[in-house]
Amino acid sequence: MAASRNKLPSELLSRVGDFVATRTEADELLALGLSGGCDSVVLLHLLASLGLGQRLLAIHVHHGLSPNADAWADFCTKLCARLDIPLSVQTVTVNLKSGLGIEAAARQARYAAFSNCGRHTVLLAHHQGDQAETLLFNLLRGAGVAGAAGMADERRHDDLRILRPLLNVPRSKLESYAVANQLDWIEDESNADTKFTRNFLRHEVLAVISQRFPAAEQSLAQAATHFSEAVSLLDELAEADWQMASEGETLNLRRLRTLGAVRIKNLLRYRLRQMAWQAPVTARLDEFVRQLLSAAPDRHPELKLDKGLMRIAKGQLSWIAQK
Repeated sequence: MAASRNKLPSELLSRVGDFVATRTEADELLALGLSGGCDSVVLLHLLASLGLGQRLLAIHVHHGLSPNADAWADFCTKLCARLDIPLSVQTVTVNLKSGLGIEAAARQARYAAFSNCGRHTVLLAHHQGDQAETLLFNLLRGAGVAGAAGMADERRHDDLRILRPLLNVPRSKLESYAVANQLDWIEDESNADTKFTRNFLRHEVLAVISQRFPAAEQSLAQAATHFSEAVSLLDELAEADWQMASEGETLNLRRLRTLGAVRIKNLLRYRLRQMAWQAPVTARLDEFVRQLLSAAPDRHPELKLDKGLMRIAKGQLSWIAQK
């Protein structure tokens, strides 16, 4: 499966090489999420071709959701053996009764497996098409600017640092690379099942849009980049507002009220992201901010969240974690 150097497109090699070099230390140990699909197989091959195999641990998450799951794990085992890269097969149980839906529950199980791999930096092979789907999905759920920013090429997830070096690469280029280098990969049969939201967006929605707008995938991914830049500016504004209104780990209510509803909501969402708390839906946040702006001194509005509550008392807005 190893290929000659003249078959390795320099564009992809230099992109991934530069990405890893600028975001990791020279001796930093890395992990790679390896599903066995085309995208992750290509990223594995690129990293091996760049001489990063000694720093790399491939992780295959065995969800047990497909009758082919054992065969996929076997495929990844043989592939890593040929490339001389260690592989950890992580068998997980997907909680189908979590209320999250099967896609989100499986993703939650994957990230839990990544957290247990002993590496703090994990590379994932999401590409431009995945970014376009994510943007559409988030917009259709009514997401704000942060949701419209889609996936970041670098972000934190609890103690993990997630890197996505292929995020701006079209899937067609990854497939061309795989064919040119005679790489095999597996096809997850569930990827064709449009009962899953992302598959529906890929096969039904984006396919139709692309007939009228051939560059739709690239344009949507570019829009996500613009939204990401807007989020950075909003975060800078929120940080300035925090510095103005904060007293230790609380916010002074009198100062907070000088900002107005829109900036208060921006500040609260920013603070919740910093704390890794799930932000409430828009209607609940709107109502809490309305109460915050109008509550009399003897009133103590609070908003219960997944990890605790926001509460106003004694002229301060506090975050109180669940015990």
